[in-house]
Amino acid sequence: MASGELTRQVAEEDLAFGEVVTNSGRISAAKMYEPAAPATPFTVQQLARLDEALTFATRESGLGFSIYLGDLGGETRAGAEKLHASTDDPSNAVLLAVSPAQRAIEIVTGERSHSRLPDRGANLAVASMVASFKEGDLVGGLVNALRMLSDQAGPEPKH
Repeated sequence: MASGELTRQVAEEDLAFGEVVTNSGRISAAKMYEPAAPATPFTVQQLARLDEALTFATRESGLGFSIYLGDLGGETRAGAEKLHASTDDPSNAVLLAVSPAQRAIEIVTGERSHSRLPDRGANLAVASMVASFKEGDLVGGLVNALRMLSDQAGPEPKH
């Protein structure tokens, strides 16, 4: 402390939560850091509906269903196929890729999943999604498409 500076005494009970008086007499304060929640287009309830639909479709059919919502790049099909290839078991996977800004929907199936989900079934699911999306129901469209695709695939075949 330089000569001539004024100091004041602070009582312990006057300190706020996370503050302490150091040996030098300074007050040190710890502040809670709370990162901002990530921005998501879905509410917690909508995410729960999607999770339930994904779990049910996968459990009922034995196929690995997943959803991607976002930009697919210049070639939407190529972007969706690249995402599909990054799944745990691409041969048995089904990806619903939706890019609202590009107005694109891609359904990508693997070798084994394609034999259980013909193009006609995927086209019907896309038509259902388009109808729901036009009404502003993104989650409903995705949930209905998952149900349609899992119904079309049927239960996992016994080996």
